Amino acid sequence: MRLSSLGYNIKQGIKNIARNKMFSIASIATMTACIFLFGVFFSIIMNVNAVRTDLEERVGVTVFFEEGTTDARMQEIGNEIKNLDHVTEVTFTSADEAWKIYQKDYFKNNPELAEGFKDNPIANSASYTVLVDKIENQDAVVHQIQTIQNVRQVNQSSGAAKTLRDFNRIFTYISIGVIIILLIVATILISNTVNVGITVRKDEIAIMKWIGATDHFVRMPFIVEGLLLGLIGSLLPLVILYFSYGWLVRTFLSRFNGLADMGQVLLNVGQLFRYLAPVGIILGVGIGLIGAASTVRKHLEV
Repeated sequence: MRLSSLGYNIKQGIKNIARNKMFSIASIATMTACIFLFGVFFSIIMNVNAVRTDLEERVGVTVFFEEGTTDARMQEIGNEIKNLDHVTEVTFTSADEAWKIYQKDYFKNNPELAEGFKDNPIANSASYTVLVDKIENQDAVVHQIQTIQNVRQVNQSSGAAKTLRDFNRIFTYISIGVIIILLIVATILISNTVNVGITVRKDEIAIMKWIGATDHFVRMPFIVEGLLLGLIGSLLPLVILYFSYGWLVRTFLSRFNGLADMGQVLLNVGQLFRYLAPVGIILGVGIGLIGAASTVRKHLEV
């Protein structure tokens, strides 16, 4: 396409938007709402995934030994566990270290009570804490550890990560359903906007075709109109989300003091928009293109 033709098509597309102000504003507003909600759902899903991944990396399996297991055998067990598939980290806690942790957790307000114990009451509590790469691999790792000689007990604590994973799956399905409905509404509105432009210029289009204008030449201004509506409708909510995301995260964390530690896990605006910006723009432009192209195809034969 020549630059003169491209300039003409862009100019006519802008004129179509200005000529049909009410429909154009309605299309852009609907697209803005659609992409904004998409961005909100996308942000939540991405952050839930980040939190879930962090939990999976920190949710450990605790391995206890049979009474009388020697230090050398404990070392061998640790090496066997490290060689298992999906194991990312193995940390040893001696009985003395476990007793210190126990005192800190349960006798912090009355340390004198701990002094009443002459010997370590949990002398058989040496253990390994084992981390796996993904929560779905934890059961298989636990089963393998249970078959190792001198392993007395294996405790799992995967409930939180599994619950978060299930919530994320359900929330994703709901989000997809809501977004699809909004996208359909936005496509219909853009289609109606382009349809009005075609109707207003019906006689002009007929004359252009009578003097030899190609279908492509007639179609392009309306395609450009749809693309511009989609582009504007996607950029506006992305700008709003970009400048409000940090404030929303801080507000959320301040309302729930118990979640303050999540601030280091949640995505920052740069990490989020690395994915959200291109997806949002492609989505908006794609909807505008589909809405305009389908409408022009129906009305091209005049």
